[in-house]
Amino acid sequence: MKLRTFLTATAAASALLTLGLPAAHAQNYKSEYRMSLVVGTAFPWGKGGEIWANKVREKTNGRINIKLYPGVSLIQGDQTREFSALRQGVIDMAVGSTINWSPQVKQLNLFSLPFLMPDYAAVDALTQGEVGKEIFKTLDKAGVVPLAWGENGYRELTNSKHAVKTPADMKGLKIRVVGSPLFVDTFTALGANPTQMSWADAQPAFASGAVDGQENPMSIFTAAKLQNVGQKYLTMWGYVADPLVFVVNKDVWNSWTPEDREHVRQAAIEAGKEEIVIARKGMIEAGQPLLKDIEGLGVTVTRLSPAEREAFVQATRGVYNKWKPTIGTQLVDMAEKAIAARKQ
Repeated sequence: MKLRTFLTATAAASALLTLGLPAAHAQNYKSEYRMSLVVGTAFPWGKGGEIWANKVREKTNGRINIKLYPGVSLIQGDQTREFSALRQGVIDMAVGSTINWSPQVKQLNLFSLPFLMPDYAAVDALTQGEVGKEIFKTLDKAGVVPLAWGENGYRELTNSKHAVKTPADMKGLKIRVVGSPLFVDTFTALGANPTQMSWADAQPAFASGAVDGQENPMSIFTAAKLQNVGQKYLTMWGYVADPLVFVVNKDVWNSWTPEDREHVRQAAIEAGKEEIVIARKGMIEAGQPLLKDIEGLGVTVTRLSPAEREAFVQATRGVYNKWKPTIGTQLVDMAEKAIAARKQ
């Protein structure tokens, strides 16, 4: 070996050791890791990804540099393909929706069972308890490394036609839903006409009147300004909530040092907690100020009484019972017990 080459190699190895990173591991690190997100950082969901990326960069002293790809742009905007792409390594990491991944991981349909979770305490009882641990084991077996929970929020119903107070008011409404058979079953049971389409395609469809309505968390409604595309009627029915999961591709995970893996995990846990606070802002405070803001935009907000909500519960009970064995009777039973025992 020539002296200059030897000195260059020695200097490089020394630099790696200074960073606390073994030379063998450093060769496996990419200059950039791709994080998939369905929405951008104007939304709590996208903000959670941004917080995670920043915390990882800080905790690893820049060894792990993450670039955000909102709009599921790594897979041409098809959010239902995100989990498969993550498993295959097209995507390195993601903050993903349990709804979008449920076609590939049937147990994730648990969170989409209509009217399973009546309040935020019920959501927490599942994600932060034994059910959450079971779901993480399932995701690990499915080929990804789950690290933390976030939240997209309760999905409320909006439309451009009229106020919805009863299942009969749903009859014939063309409602945009994500590509999940369970969502199609739920809205069909309510007499609506569920239409599967990506979020990118949905907003022009609302504007043109091709689609009457949609269901999404209030943070999505406000950030996307859905009142400007005809969504003038909002029904607070809390039929499902959408937990998010912070995950990493297994090969990518295994390419990092144990110390950096722990940094990424802790960053995800911290980001998840911060993201949940952002997602619930305006909805858990007295008087729900976010709803007051939405009413101020000219939107009619319908708040269901317990009896009115129960009518929707009964109308979708057949769907709930049909899907319970598919998701796993034992898992659903565990969830029902955790919710019944929750602290409110």
